[in-house]
Amino acid sequence: MQHRDGVGFNRTSYRIVSSKQVGAGGQAVWFTTTHWTVVLAAGGEESPEAAQALEALCRTYWYALYAYIRRRGYAAPEAQDLTQEFLARLLATNGLASVDRRKGRFRSFLLASLNHFLANEWDRARAAKRGGAAEVLSLNDASVEARYALEASNDLTPERLYDRQWALALLDRALHRLQSELAAAGKGRQFERLKEFLHCEEGDRSYEEVGREIGLNAPAVASMVYRLRQRYRELVREEVAHTVPSLGDLDDELRWLFQVLS
Repeated sequence: MQHRDGVGFNRTSYRIVSSKQVGAGGQAVWFTTTHWTVVLAAGGEESPEAAQALEALCRTYWYALYAYIRRRGYAAPEAQDLTQEFLARLLATNGLASVDRRKGRFRSFLLASLNHFLANEWDRARAAKRGGAAEVLSLNDASVEARYALEASNDLTPERLYDRQWALALLDRALHRLQSELAAAGKGRQFERLKEFLHCEEGDRSYEEVGREIGLNAPAVASMVYRLRQRYRELVREEVAHTVPSLGDLDDELRWLFQVLS
């Protein structure tokens, strides 16, 4: 799969891995400290940890919001202002007051909050912006609209475009983490040569051909690709887990990911 505008999601090479990764106490080791569960645990109380977790989520998925607003018919400058102001208000301390477990997945909470903002609060937000509202992300950039222009050829509804961009952002985040891990281990060059095999088997280029470039034989390349895929699956699962309220929701959200990208 090519994450931006390419080939689609290879369901064969990415299989749902069981969510029952447990530690000595019988709990999922990494799941207990995910971003959305930290936010939910804080409820309406002031919590620096929850605010940081919410900001991390928003920084990953802001473009899905922007694409949704653009597809709703807003012009680019207005969509940039709307996205900026919505995030600024959400990330304010009192922005956590409306968060509770009934909101479920962060994906659904964020879209519902945005729709409420667009329907009821844009006039007040625009007045606040004229008064100097804080900038959360630098969106006044031609590259943002250039990125959206790539979506102009499809006929997705705003909701389906939001879902698609959400899913792509999640995969991009997992891929970036994998790249960083390999670079830290001194294997950045190998990753750049092998990442094309994360979602497909040998195609235009064979393991043997790529192996010659990085000094490995074909069986060694196949083994490394297998390990990369395993780690990538783990990272995708962790990124999904950051956005759901409980471990029981993880596999359902992974299935949703497949459906959106298939």
